[in-house]
Amino acid sequence: MAARAGVSRATVSRVVNGSATVNPRIREVVELAIRELGYVPNPAARSLVTRQTNSYALVVSEPPTRVFSDDPMFSTVIRSASVELEAADKQVVLMLAGSPGGHARVERYVAGGHVDGVMLMSMHGADPLPAALGRLRVPVVSYGRPTVPVDLPYVDNDNAGGAAAAVRHLLGTGRRRIAAITGPLDMVAGQDRLAGYREALRDAGRRPIIALGDFTRESGAEAMRQLLEDDPALDAVFAANDMMAIGALRTLRSAGRRVPDDVAVVGFDDIEAARYCEPPLTTVRQPVSEQAAAMVHLLLTLAEGRRPPDRERYKILPTELVVRESA
Repeated sequence: MAARAGVSRATVSRVVNGSATVNPRIREVVELAIRELGYVPNPAARSLVTRQTNSYALVVSEPPTRVFSDDPMFSTVIRSASVELEAADKQVVLMLAGSPGGHARVERYVAGGHVDGVMLMSMHGADPLPAALGRLRVPVVSYGRPTVPVDLPYVDNDNAGGAAAAVRHLLGTGRRRIAAITGPLDMVAGQDRLAGYREALRDAGRRPIIALGDFTRESGAEAMRQLLEDDPALDAVFAANDMMAIGALRTLRSAGRRVPDDVAVVGFDDIEAARYCEPPLTTVRQPVSEQAAAMVHLLLTLAEGRRPPDRERYKILPTELVVRESA
C-alpha cells in the first residue's frame, strides 16, 4: 500500500490510525490507495500498536436468570450503553458476575487487556470487583453509587429524594398507614429508597411499616401478603421498584382491596408496564437511559487520561414523581 501511494509505511500507519499530523493532500492519496486495494485494518494488530481495544466491559453482578428476566431495567441500561459506545466507534462486552467464579472470570479478562475500561452495575454488599479492578489500574465507573468504600466514580439518581417525594405525595392525599416494600438492603438503591421512605414518615410523625423485597415481582406479591397480615388497616404502600409494585397490585386484587380506594400504591422506576397496569401506576421516574449515557461519557473521559471535575465523577441525576390512578 505504501508503494501504491508513494509514501512511507510510517505515513500509511499514521493515516490508518487517525493521526492528525498527516498533510491533508498526502492523507487523500493514502486513503485512495486504501480504497483501491480494499485494505481492512487488522484490529488485533492495531491494538498491539495502540494498546487500545476499543471495547468496554459492562459487568452486571447478577445471575443470568435475573438479567434476562422480564425486568426491563437491565435491557435499558445495556441498550443505552451500547448506543453511546457505538456512537463513539466503540463496542460493549457484556459480562455477568453473579458468583465468585464470575468475579474471578471478569478479573482475569480485564487483566488480560481485552477491554479499555469497565462499567459496573447492580453491585451487592462487599463486592470484590471495585478493589480488584482498581489494582489493575483500568478506568472503572459504577452505574449507581458503589456499595463498598472505594474511590470509584459513579453516576446515580436521587433514590432517597425520589422515595421521600413518593411518600410525601401519599401523605398529602390523606394516607396515614403507609407501608414500604424494600429492595435488597445489600444494594445502595435499596438502602437509599428505604432511607427516603423513613425520612418522610419521620417528618410527618408516622411510624414505618416495612416488608423486605428483592426487586422482583414475586417478592412484591409476597411482601404485600405479609403486610396485609401484619397490618390489615394499612392504606398505602410504597414499593421500591415498579416490578414489586405490580406484584403488590396483584395481591391486593386477590385480597379484594380496591386500588386506590382502599390502598394506594406507588412504585419507583417508571418502566413502560407502569402505564398499563390496572390501575395505571403512580411512580417515581428515574432517568435510566440518561444515567447509562452519562456513565459511558464519564468512562470514555477517564480512558482518555483526563480527570473530570468531581461533579462529573460523582454525579446524581434528579428523579420525578409521576402521578397516575393508583395513588
